[in-house]
Amino acid sequence: MSTTTTDAVLGYDEALASYDPVMGLEVHVELGTATKMFCGCATTFGAEPNTQVCPVCLGLPGALPVVNEVAVESAIRIGLALHCDIASWCRFARKNYFYPDMPKNFQTSQYDEPIAFDGYLDVELEDGTTYRVEIERAHMEEDTGKSLHVGGSTGRIHGAEYSLVDYNRAGIPLIEIVTKPLVGAGERAPEVAKAYVGALRELLRALGVSDVKMEQGSMRCDANVSLRPKAGDPTDPRNAEQLAVPFGTRTETKNVNSLRSVERAVRYEICRHAAVLSSGGSILQETRHWHEDTGVTTSGREKSDAEDYRYFPEPDLVPVAPSAERVEELRGTLPEDPAVRRRRVQAEHGWSDLEMRDVLNAGALDLIEETIAAGGTAAGAKKWWLGEVARRANEANQPLTEYATQVGVTPGAIAELEGLVSSGRLNDKMAREVMGGVLDGEGTPTQVADARGLELVEDDDALQAAITTVIERNPDIAEKIRGGKVQAAGALIGQVMKEMKGQADAGKARSLILAALGVEG
Repeated sequence: MSTTTTDAVLGYDEALASYDPVMGLEVHVELGTATKMFCGCATTFGAEPNTQVCPVCLGLPGALPVVNEVAVESAIRIGLALHCDIASWCRFARKNYFYPDMPKNFQTSQYDEPIAFDGYLDVELEDGTTYRVEIERAHMEEDTGKSLHVGGSTGRIHGAEYSLVDYNRAGIPLIEIVTKPLVGAGERAPEVAKAYVGALRELLRALGVSDVKMEQGSMRCDANVSLRPKAGDPTDPRNAEQLAVPFGTRTETKNVNSLRSVERAVRYEICRHAAVLSSGGSILQETRHWHEDTGVTTSGREKSDAEDYRYFPEPDLVPVAPSAERVEELRGTLPEDPAVRRRRVQAEHGWSDLEMRDVLNAGALDLIEETIAAGGTAAGAKKWWLGEVARRANEANQPLTEYATQVGVTPGAIAELEGLVSSGRLNDKMAREVMGGVLDGEGTPTQVADARGLELVEDDDALQAAITTVIERNPDIAEKIRGGKVQAAGALIGQVMKEMKGQADAGKARSLILAALGVEG
């Protein structure tokens, strides 16, 4: 049970009637490099605590950092994908503050000289509306360690019996992507926040720079929210009166780790701010904690301004100065824009908007495309990935790709299974049984089919004999079919399949039944 207290909140519509929300989103992304940002320690997730550390990432005296080249190139590729300018010269700084999980008592980051700046990302909302999110900067830094508070009911330090610190995460390369203030979204502000983080996650996954697993913390969002009095229509870009209204005091909800939570946290803070302001109170500039179980935020600490961190240039690192030629080489490695790819794939396969949404929600687009490349069809690939495989992944509470990798189901296996059906060896029922065997680790589709003796009977005489037996056994149904009720043939087909132990082609059985009864199909 959570012990969070509940602040007064205003109804969402009531809040939006008087106030215009302004947002700023800061997304932290752990890069998928093999080693840390400034040392050679491994970055494997879930390793035993404090086994992936060294004097550099522990901040021991005399240890000197060295910049991870792959991390720098990943940062440049992210900046390019976000339409940013790439700095021809930039450097790291020391951001000074004390936290138990910050072994050096400062974070090596970038401040006034980021690697990438002045970009944008066009975000498509559910109704097809596009909202442009302008990017202030994308800068490089290192992650902190991780504190574990033992005892208590919230998992936080308050009420805990004691705390432990794991420094494995300290020094892992981070890219922090900071938006410019998002204005004009009005009542759709929470939706815009969710859509932006989702679009950014999709882009980063396409770039291959991070696994962007929000549930594991490799991508997390800090949501800044403030309100200002409404003056006319805040969604009208020509409304100079509204644009002249200064921003309100912001709060920063830290480390929100799901798309749904981003939307809910922004919505809650809008309602909470509105309640405080409407009662004549003032907003405290602070960090807030989001509680998924109760759907509320609670106070963390007063938020520091940049000058409080006493930034100064990092004396142990040389500046980063990528050449224009190298930047252009990295530009050439960018993948197709995810939004463009979605539209192309949807058009190629003739999927409806609903079908496309199902594919995206399941995280199956790459798997389907790889299955097609392995020889499958779009329809077959979508059917199998979104069917039994997706069902089992949901039961295991795992992403589809992760589950498929774990159980060893590959796009090639799905294409192989589809081939067994199209070649006539298996019918759909048999194929489903084979898929179950593949998911249970019994081997490839062909191996499972061989082991279980699954193969359609091609002996027309045996099939015809089964049809004759079933017709003689069901004269009333046969008479209905002769009388024009062709749909009644389904009952006979089922019995024929039973006679054949499921090893007959249902379509062929239907044709032969109708022919035997003198009815045209």
